[in-house]
Amino acid sequence: MYSFVLLVGNKTVVLKVGMSCEGCVGAVKRVLTKMEGVESFDVDLKEQKVTVKGNVNPEAVLQTVSKTGKRTSFWEEGAPADASASATTA
Repeated sequence: MYSFVLLVGNKTVVLKVGMSCEGCVGAVKRVLTKMEGVESFDVDLKEQKVTVKGNVNPEAVLQTVSKTGKRTSFWEEGAPADASASATTA
């Protein structure tokens, strides 16, 4: 039964990541490409938003992206992207 739960564990994890350039985007893409269980991801520099889909643990995704040295946190639903970006850079 435990293996069955692992097989159906597809999740979507949304993070706020303090990225300032395409180099930052590349660093995030590199770590996510190597992460086991990741099926797809989208990195949005303007919104400072990273969306990861797959059989992943949200905390593991957060820790993996944090290894890039970028400020990383879970995306808070309902928070305007512009306000989040301002708070990150302020």
